Amino acid sequence: MLQQSSKTWDIQVYPQITVPLFDQPPSRDEIAIQTQLHSVPPWVCAFAFAMAIATVSDHLKHRFAFAMFPMCIAISGFSILLAVHDNIKVQYAALFLAAMGCFSALPVIACWFNLNRKFPPPTRRIQTTYQGLPVGGHKRRAVGTAWQIGFGNIGGVVATYSFISKDAPRYAKGHAISLGFICLSAVSCVAYYMAITAENRKRDIGQSKYFNATEEERETLGDLHPEYRYLR
Repeated sequence: MLQQSSKTWDIQVYPQITVPLFDQPPSRDEIAIQTQLHSVPPWVCAFAFAMAIATVSDHLKHRFAFAMFPMCIAISGFSILLAVHDNIKVQYAALFLAAMGCFSALPVIACWFNLNRKFPPPTRRIQTTYQGLPVGGHKRRAVGTAWQIGFGNIGGVVATYSFISKDAPRYAKGHAISLGFICLSAVSCVAYYMAITAENRKRDIGQSKYFNATEEERETLGDLHPEYRYLR
């Protein structure tokens, strides 16, 4: 089950978006308080934006666009931080974009992938509520979620060595690493979206790998069930 879950597309994306979340340039003691005070407005805006993205995404039952849009905002923010070094106001505005983008994309990605392990999902065929998950659904979701979060927190290790004192005050390497991981996460989301769209189409026309499985076998398939449709 661990081997099967670790090969899925979804758990490969989460670690890439976590790296920028842990990144924070070190502050000298004498300006640490001011640094913390100035970090409040970006956090507040990030919170409000994340709630808005999550609400609209849930209302429309769609994830892909609401993962990509915040990541594009984060990419613009880190791009500005990487390119602009002589305008404090512009740099501060870029922090808003980076925080709003990263902290809005992360929950959408995490929920998108974990909900896609639930059975039955929102589907054209199955509209009723299923009170008990099949064994396969429980196992794949539990193992996949643990693997995703556990492996994703490795991003904190990468981030620790991204912003180091010798790179002050521009921290070009740290911003470049953050930007690179966000771009990689965006590409992975596109690949995942294309993969699950193709899989949904196969199941629509009866080409699922498990289409001929018996009812007993289907009870243990979880999201591999031929009637399952991945949330996009």
